[in-house]
Amino acid sequence: MPATLVQIFAAERSRLVRLIGRIVGCRATAEDLAQDAFLRLWDRRDGCEDAGYLFRTARNIAIDHLRAQRVRDRHAEAAAAEPPAGGVTPDDTASAREELELLHDTLSALPERVQRVFLLNRLDGLSYNDIAVELGVSVSTVEKDMIRALAACRRRLPGRGPR
Repeated sequence: MPATLVQIFAAERSRLVRLIGRIVGCRATAEDLAQDAFLRLWDRRDGCEDAGYLFRTARNIAIDHLRAQRVRDRHAEAAAAEPPAGGVTPDDTASAREELELLHDTLSALPERVQRVFLLNRLDGLSYNDIAVELGVSVSTVEKDMIRALAACRRRLPGRGPR
């Protein structure tokens, strides 16, 4: 499997980077995400030796990258906004940023579908049924993926994981 995947990636790399670049708007990021797509498939053992699968994986990674960037941007905007009447200290802001980075790192370590389920539910507000339809999986699979994502968050952010 790896030899075929390497051949597909080598043959399609420039097209892959262009596709991702159109999505994320940055060639350097596109290069990194193309490599991420390759590595994600390299780790799989189920015979993902298809250029279409490589392109779909890359597209999903690019979309997830944009979603994560939106979360970071919103958080940065909120941190820069006027502090509430109770006052937010610089330490509070730094702590919140650290927690956000920890959440991002936690989600990045999860399988792609688990990340997508979490983001579609928590960021886009989709129901489990809607997510199941979008991803072409059962509601039970969505529930299990969400449990896995929340468990990872709780392990890394004790007492502070997403609700």
